[in-house]
Amino acid sequence: MTNGEATTTTCDGLREPDPSDSLRTFGAVVQGLREHAGLSRAEFGELVRYSKHTVVSVELGRRMPDPSFVERAEEALGNTGALRRAARHLTRGEPGLAAWFRRWARLEREAVSLSTYECRLVPGLLQSEAYARALCDNELPPLEDHEVEAVIGARMERRRLLWERPTTTFDFILEEAVLLRRPGGPAVTRELFGHILEVASLRNVTLQVMPVDSEHHACLAGPVRLLETPEGHTFAYSEGQENGRLLAGVKEVARIHRRYARLRSQALSPQESMGLLERRREEL
Repeated sequence: MTNGEATTTTCDGLREPDPSDSLRTFGAVVQGLREHAGLSRAEFGELVRYSKHTVVSVELGRRMPDPSFVERAEEALGNTGALRRAARHLTRGEPGLAAWFRRWARLEREAVSLSTYECRLVPGLLQSEAYARALCDNELPPLEDHEVEAVIGARMERRRLLWERPTTTFDFILEEAVLLRRPGGPAVTRELFGHILEVASLRNVTLQVMPVDSEHHACLAGPVRLLETPEGHTFAYSEGQENGRLLAGVKEVARIHRRYARLRSQALSPQESMGLLERRREEL
């Protein structure tokens, strides 16, 4: 998370990708039926018991409508069955990826360097399948089976970047506390540590651990993700619960880059970090 000192500079090329065609089409149908019924968005929102903001998001294709929204909208707009039938064919566009993350994921695929600091959990590019499933098991509200498989599939697909882009550098700094957290239990954690050690042995990957007893810490503001494009542009990404933000402002990205650079000097060396991870695995 950033400290809120600056706002993001955006342009058309840096916004989140367009919603899927099915969401756009469904939203247009809702809007057309609503306007035909002579209802404002606020009036329609009262009928379906959702806020005007939610109505706008659905009509613009930015939000997947809940089943209750579809049912109430159907009743409010003539009960023709059109919305129920259309809702069966809705897709989010890129299964397994949150809408706010998709732009970053696309930039990842072409980046010449990626730098990540995490203090909450092992980052997706380093996750084993069992660990990723354990994280899905902890999601609230619970995910449906097909949603779990979509998340796992997308995460394993992203992970291939480490091997498919050998000339791209991947730098990771993990908070030591992340290694103490054990989603899925000791067996899953032991497998995860083995997987991380395997990945960290690749020539294009560097892993460092930030010790919990360090007196200095340059990234207390939260997780950090940075990447550089083939054209030499640098972007940062900030993520919290239910949201994420692509950062393109030169000054803002430069501040985050300086924090990450300082953190690299404060963390354990790659050799010390590998040794620590091996010891943690043996203790399980």
